[in-house]
Amino acid sequence: MATDYDAPRKSETELADEQAETLAVTQAGNATGTLTDPDEANLGDDLVLPGADLSDHALEVHVVPVQSDEFTCATCFLVHHASQKAGERNGKPVCADCA
Repeated sequence: MATDYDAPRKSETELADEQAETLAVTQAGNATGTLTDPDEANLGDDLVLPGADLSDHALEVHVVPVQSDEFTCATCFLVHHASQKAGERNGKPVCADCA
């Protein structure tokens, strides 16, 4: 925005009045509850991701049992390596994060 340095300057009271008017107009516009951008409500409707339709695919997961050097934490129920074992609580192993 270009500034005209030769133009007469406004006093502080005039600036304060303009700011108050601008604020009142802005608040009145927001109080109506209408959207400022008509397309704002439909932002995700037109978005189509390639390969996003997975309805015809079955999820296949290969489950591996707990190995000899792993344990299941009694608090968080996650499988950790034996080096993460902090101790036992009620006779069940507990990881370092939960201890």
